[in-house]
Amino acid sequence: MDVKKISDFLTLVLWLVGGVLMLATLASAAPNPNFHIYIAYGQSNMAGNGDIVPSEDQAQAPKNFIMLASHTANAKDRSGSTTQSIKEGEWAAAIPPMFHAFENLSPADYFGRAMVDSLPGVTVGIIPVAIGAVSIRAFDKDQYQAYFNGDGKDIKGWGWINDYDGNPPGRILELAKKAQEVGVIKGFIFHQGESDGTDANWRKTVYKTYKDVVDALGLDENEVPFVAGELLQEGNNCCGSKNGGIAQLKDNFKKFGLASSKGLQGNGKDPYHFGRAGVIELGRRYCSEMLKLIDKTIDPDAPPVNLVDPSQSVVPDEPPEEYGPYTEPIEIPGKVQAENYNKGGADVAYYDLNKGNEGGKLRKDDVDIYQPNMGIVVGYCQKGEWLKYTVKVAADGEYEISANVAGENGTGSFTLYMDDQPIGTEMANTGDGFETFNVVSGGKATLKAGEHELQLEITNDWIDIDYVEFKAVGGSGGSDRIAGVRFGMTEAESNFSLFDMQGQRVASFRAAGMDDAVRMVKDGFKGIRQGVYLVRGAGKAGMKKVLVGSF
Repeated sequence: MDVKKISDFLTLVLWLVGGVLMLATLASAAPNPNFHIYIAYGQSNMAGNGDIVPSEDQAQAPKNFIMLASHTANAKDRSGSTTQSIKEGEWAAAIPPMFHAFENLSPADYFGRAMVDSLPGVTVGIIPVAIGAVSIRAFDKDQYQAYFNGDGKDIKGWGWINDYDGNPPGRILELAKKAQEVGVIKGFIFHQGESDGTDANWRKTVYKTYKDVVDALGLDENEVPFVAGELLQEGNNCCGSKNGGIAQLKDNFKKFGLASSKGLQGNGKDPYHFGRAGVIELGRRYCSEMLKLIDKTIDPDAPPVNLVDPSQSVVPDEPPEEYGPYTEPIEIPGKVQAENYNKGGADVAYYDLNKGNEGGKLRKDDVDIYQPNMGIVVGYCQKGEWLKYTVKVAADGEYEISANVAGENGTGSFTLYMDDQPIGTEMANTGDGFETFNVVSGGKATLKAGEHELQLEITNDWIDIDYVEFKAVGGSGGSDRIAGVRFGMTEAESNFSLFDMQGQRVASFRAAGMDDAVRMVKDGFKGIRQGVYLVRGAGKAGMKKVLVGSF
């Protein structure tokens, strides 16, 4: 093989290897949490009817603000005097017009710019899909075809929907899925209603156009706000009377904001559209509403977003945890600390309705762990949530079940399952408040020796859980052994306390010095699980670390 052929061969090999490595990197990467993406849709006021001033709006790319182009357009065909061409499905600087080549300035333009100014460290992306004069049915995946073949056939004839291949809701979803690979869908901004009555049926359809996308993307309604804009209400207007119906959208959404149009002037040409100043201010009002509703947390460890190719700024994805005990299998008889649920992640080791750890303690997943006036507990528990634990039962027999819980409604409760079979009875809080924990009975259960999977399932909102305890009926659990040791002690001996590594007191007892206390913990506390503990003595006795179950 001559030198040129060898060189060409090596070039091909290196190119293939590089491609494989890039694919592997993308496959193990997560969206950049500081890349906030918003879906903007509606009719003409959203599509862009404000006058473009090229020196202000197009002369340079806005800071940290890009769009995922919803259509293809050459620079010469776009309004104003931009030199930027765009291609459907590719990221580009958010230079207007965003929605169609012939449109002008949209509230989405200054919404994005205002969001960037309000959140240093964040890059904003827009998915722009809007069509002038259309009904809300144009964005309903189950109605758009019938609409464009019926009431909307004239609009179809104008060709505007061709930018979206005749399928506006499909284009929104297609782009949103692509955007979700590199960033986070943070919310929706919406302006529509001039072509419809804003009655209950309209509001129901508006919500459906949002919900269809949210469900298809696997998003949580509680975390993805919807901000609607009021119609023109100043001066000679067509539709200001419809704003009351738009405001009622709040009853349809979990997180809703309303961008007011009060004081915003029209374009002086028709009764439908805002003028340039009104468009800009409306965009800023969308921003103000959105900021009230989103999580504004910035991840300091995420890289800056690459404005040309955001796929180059995704963050490495942590490999999923292997399912199994948090530390070691939890011994029964003994206490199952609620926060020590298994590793393995969401829908495997636990199920939690809200994203993120509300209490912010101990573990970095979605289970809500906090620290009240005692040890660490699992709280904010809602019906349907569950946690799994790997336990090791010491011997066949009957066990009494109890739990240390708190709550203020007296109805928050949970049940237990061992290897998918229900055990014991439902346990509810006593209604004394979330700062007052009480031990409640969970009945009895007959258990088999060996390793098992215990599942704790919330059956009613709200209950906070410290631990679940299993005691052998008629057996000698840890507390009985401590009591027996105390009986033989003399007044000359000292008081000692045993703490786990979360700082929770496990037991108090007396011993003849630190060495004796350590021996008692190793030999006499069979009711506690394996792990690392601290023995603290009164006075000069000091503190010593003890490993239980490793001797």
